[in-house]
Amino acid sequence: MPGELDIDGRKVRVTNLDKVLYPAHGFTKAQVIDYYARIAEVLLPHLARRPVTLKRYPDGVDAGFFYEKQAPAHRPAWLKTAAVWSDTRGGEIDYCLLNDRAALVWVANLASLELHPFLHRAPRLARPESVVFDLDPGPPASIVECCTVALALRKFFAAHGLECLAKTSGSKGLQLYVPLNTTVTYAKTKTFAQRVAELMRESAPQLIVTQMRRALRPGKVFIDWSQNDPHKTTVSVYSLRARSAPTVSTPVTWAEVRKCARSGDPQALVFDSAAVLRRVKRRGDLFAPMLSLHQHLPGLG
Repeated sequence: MPGELDIDGRKVRVTNLDKVLYPAHGFTKAQVIDYYARIAEVLLPHLARRPVTLKRYPDGVDAGFFYEKQAPAHRPAWLKTAAVWSDTRGGEIDYCLLNDRAALVWVANLASLELHPFLHRAPRLARPESVVFDLDPGPPASIVECCTVALALRKFFAAHGLECLAKTSGSKGLQLYVPLNTTVTYAKTKTFAQRVAELMRESAPQLIVTQMRRALRPGKVFIDWSQNDPHKTTVSVYSLRARSAPTVSTPVTWAEVRKCARSGDPQALVFDSAAVLRRVKRRGDLFAPMLSLHQHLPGLG
């Protein structure tokens, strides 16, 4: 039966709370909503004013899904949106802005298991706040090899005076972010990311590829630099993923990355929703520097 939750003074309608969305673990919609309500304190600063694509699984992770860009027409009046031009549609799309806990709970009730924001915030839709590198392993490579590549990238950035942060994708890979929070364009960040990826491939061609072609990827790590684009989104830090278990895209320390690379154990960096809530309670937001660190892109020659 439908019901209502009072979320920080706002009434949020919820439905089918006992519906199982992760069948292998009996994880219900109520638990999805509870996770997002509890993680909101550290998640919301990373989502605030960012247009978000919702990846919805109304019948659970073993059934079909769809991406929802246009904010649903039945959204509550208090849920804010941002208009983003779409060349494909030849018009604007009103994306949801998840600026508060009530908005987060509302989209969770829609079975929006995954949240995919842009790298920019409204109204500065042409200004990315970071550079992202999505490290995607081609089997039999795993997140272990991604950790090796991530450590090499970190060393490269350090040599150029840059700090970077790592998070699991929540699926099978690792993602590196270089926070900027300074005035820059996508043209510059994408060119920079492509050049970095090519330099890394040249240094370790036996391990790294920079092209998406599947035939090139077995046993290697694909450095996807193309995410640095005004029309592309990347899964949010602290977002659930639609795997068999309710895994989460989780910030990790460089000590954890090194340990995983040395151990050879891909399970070392797998965290479900309960583990992430415990980590945040113990460690706080390991991704907080993304919000405050100001850096400028160097020239790479």
